[in-house]
Amino acid sequence: MAHTIRINKFFTEQGICSRREADRLIESGVVTINGRVAKLGDQIELTDVIARAGQVIPWSKASLYIKYHKPVGVTTTSEAHIPRNIIAEIGHPERIFPIGRLDKDSSGLILLTNDGDIVNDILRTEFGHEREYLVQVDRPFDESFVDQMSRGVVILGSTTKPCRMTRVGPNRFRIVLTEGRNRQIRRMCQALGYRVIKLHRTRIMHLTVEGLTVGEWKELTAGEREELLRAVRRREQRPGVEGSS
Repeated sequence: MAHTIRINKFFTEQGICSRREADRLIESGVVTINGRVAKLGDQIELTDVIARAGQVIPWSKASLYIKYHKPVGVTTTSEAHIPRNIIAEIGHPERIFPIGRLDKDSSGLILLTNDGDIVNDILRTEFGHEREYLVQVDRPFDESFVDQMSRGVVILGSTTKPCRMTRVGPNRFRIVLTEGRNRQIRRMCQALGYRVIKLHRTRIMHLTVEGLTVGEWKELTAGEREELLRAVRRREQRPGVEGSS
């Protein structure tokens, strides 16, 4: 049976751009299918030749999902001119990009893919996907710090969502977030008078950094991949929630 998809989804599956951006390219008349100008909603299959401004876009291999143990000092960006950018560090032969960010000064688990379709479904706050971190601050804290962090802290003009937090030492704690604001944990701690010394992400959803040495990456196992896609499909099929663009 032929694998048939919409032309805009083809662009996201190749990791080129979002569906909305693909629609704009199609509307501008620069995308062709077997030499004819593509139209919005066109269906294509593996035997079709897709080109943008005359340049053929090859069908890539199956979608890739990679987990990577990011070291401190690696920058989460696809921009090639940035020293120690995450794409150069991994050196994968396929075109991939990171799902979300992890600060240069932080370490731990980050996911990468060539599947542009899945990114928003993992990152969007309303889907409530968990991310777990191990954090060390500059001095011991009391239970009021735990309570305040758990209830939510005002940063960037609004209160963070409630989260789960447990003490693992005098100045170390585990925290589970369901949102990902810019430098969120560092800003939360700073707002309460503490400075983060170490920040390490141990888990994203069901995926953990366990078994990966620092700087190592692996493709998801069949089981990990199946559970990831199943979780996203559940969110996509939930009434009232749109899928990614």
